[in-house]
Parts: sequence; structure tokens; C-alpha cells
Amino acid sequence: MRRAGLLRLRELDVPELVRVGRELPSAAAQPTDSGAVERLLRTAVAAVGGGTLQEAAEFTLGLAQGTRDWPASSRRRRAAQVYGVSVERFRKHHELMVLGQIAERIVDIAARGPQPAPPVAEGQPRRPFGEAPLEGGGPAPGHASTATAIPSPGQRPTPLALPPAHRTVPVRLAHRTVPVTVHVHSVDLLRDVDVVLSPSNTYFSLPAAYKSSVAATLRRAGARRDASGGLVEDRVHDELARWAARHAAPGREALPGTVAATSAGALAEQGIRRIYHVAVAVPRPGTNDYDVQPADVTRGVARALALLAAENAHAEPPLASVCLPLLGAGRGGLSPLESFSALWAAVEAELVRGAALDVHFVVNRHARADLVERLLAGLGGGRGGPGGDRGGPGGGGTP
Repeated sequence: MRRAGLLRLRELDVPELVRVGRELPSAAAQPTDSGAVERLLRTAVAAVGGGTLQEAAEFTLGLAQGTRDWPASSRRRRAAQVYGVSVERFRKHHELMVLGQIAERIVDIAARGPQPAPPVAEGQPRRPFGEAPLEGGGPAPGHASTATAIPSPGQRPTPLALPPAHRTVPVRLAHRTVPVTVHVHSVDLLRDVDVVLSPSNTYFSLPAAYKSSVAATLRRAGARRDASGGLVEDRVHDELARWAARHAAPGREALPGTVAATSAGALAEQGIRRIYHVAVAVPRPGTNDYDVQPADVTRGVARALALLAAENAHAEPPLASVCLPLLGAGRGGLSPLESFSALWAAVEAELVRGAALDVHFVVNRHARADLVERLLAGLGGGRGGPGGDRGGPGGGGTP
């Protein structure tokens, strides 16, 4: 569908999409096959919830205003601009993510099955499909209808439930079972985890503190500020720069998999003691993109765990816990599955050797947490009850 665009939908043989599209509630006459598929696409894209993901999806599929007759190459180029990446980078990574999200929304719509069209009170105009009712069920502006969305007597509202932000999964190894905690929040909200791994480029150059990456977030959270928010000491950045000056000439590239250790700066107040910067991102000359190889991720994590064991010889109290983000799964281009597989290869080897480590993973989306939880459970573990075990609010230790 991405290649064909809306103008050529009628040329495609997509019977299941036609079926799901025709089952959508509508006040209009029965649409054509291509009309049903287009309506399904627009519904799925709207379900993404806005932001760059929805904007890129609209350009990718030709749903944005004025793009219906654009060729696929032009739509891809415009969607790449939404993320600020090259067309090639978008094709290999972002486009797959965008289309995957739309496919998931379509599967969700299909799973709900046929939905009846909402009843309309006599004299009340029908609202277009996909347009949300006004909050409180009130009438639309300019209409005197008093119909509201009050539940009928005896009808109970559907309860809302948030997925747990801290989940513990027991993982069975060769000779023991270890608990692994999955956090679903920003990395700067971690508490009481001794060591946090941070992805770095091979120049150990930290991104600007205002950016949203893991490394930028740790830099920002580790800085010391005065009462008015002014920067007093950029602790993590300064320590990493000194490490690079001691071990290599400034501006010289390190080998992928190299690990540099710094303190956690102001994060020490949250129980974070060390940050291990793992060089996994190799800058691509002449671009703003990076290349990340799964083998470099595995090698870097193995070296980080070896460094933790070495520092433990002098640490008091011992460094007992480590937290890993999905290294390389951002601008590095690895899928979450590839990143986790590369991380776990090193972590599992250390645990099988008998290391007494409390292992944590941190992600910022529940979809990724679900993936990590399923992968961990597939290694021989399972949930500790409905919804998984939950830690306290913001807690970083194992529940």
C-alpha cells in the first residue's frame, strides 16, 4: 500500500483489509473496496495519537492533505524530513517502525470485530466517523440538542487500568532462577541502582543536555544546579572529557565496545553511584547518522560487567545492581529485539558464571517493556502474578 498510494488502492488485492474496513461503524452508504481500505488506514493512523509518528505515517501512506497523488519516493522523502534523517536512514529504520505501528493498530481494530454505528437522537446531526464526542457528552457547538452520553441505568463504566511501570520477571538459568526488573519510565527516574549503562559514540562526545536520548538525559540529571536552575557543574560531561583526555588524544576515535566510567553526579542523591559509557555508535562520515553493530553491543556490555567486577574489589558497599537501556535501539538503527538479544548474550554469560548481580532494564514505552518481558519469560521465567510484580513508585530495587 505504501508503494501504490491512495490513487492505486483499487489495483491491490487486499481482501482482509477490505473486510475490516467495511466493518467500521459509519453513517454513510456502504463504501467501495478502495474507500473502505482508505477509511481503515485513516482510522489506524489517527489511533497512533498524534506526534511525529502520526505525521510521518500520513506522509508515508499519502494521507496528508495534498499528497494523494505523490509518488512513493516523494512521500518517503517528506516523511524522512519529519524525523530529520536521511532518506536512506528513514527507509532502513523509521519507515519500518512507522508501518509496524500502523499494522498493529489495524490488527487491534480487526480484533474488536464489527462495531455498530452509534445511535443518533432524532433531530441531532450525525457526526463524521472518527470525530470524538465533546467531553461530557454535550451537544456540538451551534446545535440545541441535549442528548448526552450518560450510561443507562445499571450500566457500569469500563474501568481504566494502567500497565505496571515496574515489572519483575523470574528468569531460569542453567542452575538457578534470577529476578530481572523491567522499568517503564525515563532513565533519570531510576532509584537505588548502583550502575547505569549509557550508550555513547566512539568519540565519547555527549549530546547536548536538552536532547531526549538516554545519554543526554543522564548528563542533564547528573548536572548540579543552583536554586534558580542555573548550571553549577556539568559533572558527567566533565568527568567523561577527562577520561578521554587521559586515555586518548581529544578528538580521537575509540574502538567500538570501549567502556568509560564516571560518577553519577547529582544522581547520587537517587542512589545511582556509577555511569558506564559504552561506545557502540560509530558516526557515519558526512552525515548525522550512526552505525551500531550487535556484536559491538555484546562486547561493550561484557566489558562493562567486567569493569563492574573490577571496581567491586574496592567498592564499599559493593556494586550489586546494574541497569541497561536498549543500547543502539534509538538512532543507532537496531530494532528492540536486536538490541535486547545483543545485551542479553553478555548478561546471561555473566549470570551463568555465578555473578551476584541484580539486573534491570529500562525502557520508556510499554510496548517495548512488553517485548522485553515476553523475551525474558521465554527464557524460562514467567510473570509473578496477573500484571507482573510491581515495585513501588519510582523504586529501582527489586520488588
